[in-house]
Amino acid sequence: MQIGLLGLGLMGRPMARVLLAKGWNLRAWNRSVLSPCLVEGIPLAGSLEEVAAADVLLLMLADSEAVDEVLKRLEPGLRPGQLVLDMGSSDPEHSRRHYQRLKTKNIGWVDAPVSGGPEGASNATLAIMVGGDPSDFERVKPILEALGRPTYMGEAGAGHTAKVINQLMVGLYIEAVAEAIALAQSQGLDPRTLQAALRGGFADSKVLQIHGTRMIERKFVPGAKVRTQLKDLRLARKLVEKAGLKLPHLESTLSLYAELEAAGDGDLDHSALFKRLDPA
Repeated sequence: MQIGLLGLGLMGRPMARVLLAKGWNLRAWNRSVLSPCLVEGIPLAGSLEEVAAADVLLLMLADSEAVDEVLKRLEPGLRPGQLVLDMGSSDPEHSRRHYQRLKTKNIGWVDAPVSGGPEGASNATLAIMVGGDPSDFERVKPILEALGRPTYMGEAGAGHTAKVINQLMVGLYIEAVAEAIALAQSQGLDPRTLQAALRGGFADSKVLQIHGTRMIERKFVPGAKVRTQLKDLRLARKLVEKAGLKLPHLESTLSLYAELEAAGDGDLDHSALFKRLDPA
């Protein structure tokens, strides 16, 4: 099975290297030209048309708009039997539309967004949430298992819905940790000691240990960017409004990320939310 991987960003590059290391036949393409040092060891297609000849087209793109744009360019050359595997974070409604349209051409669609960041991608430990026809899931399951732990969530769009919920939780966790560290510092506590004291308890989490350290050190090199977190929280708000729910903490977290982006910090790691709470 040939894989065409489209999108060599923070996640696409380590995912490509993992698949290559595990023996998959893969060629990759990016919308913009990247520095050779970033894509070293990854076979690059000479054109979009070349990568589009693969059996499975794995999309690791920034957002729904990027997926729409790339698919618009891809579709005229797609053939029956191919499958599009969207592993980025996108709007579930877009996924359902793509699924329905491609199905009429006998082209498969699976949405399988991931959680775990570049570290999880490099270590092949990604949490993968899958939507689509069960038969299509079975076709791409070996690819997904090479990258992490896939869980079938339901029909097309269900994977992206689960990812939006995941991102809601991540955003709320980050705000909770940022508030806790800000309070600890205001009370004269060493936040590193607090991290150690809470390890293994109910308040412990990867967010506390990993993002908390970034907050303490004030080093916000992106694993996931502020603008990406903001985009996903806006998708969460869209789902919430459609469901007729009220989620007050979503609104407070979303407003903090919007402030960060407005201040020019959209390309920082999403743990930079701490900057909106840090009195220093």
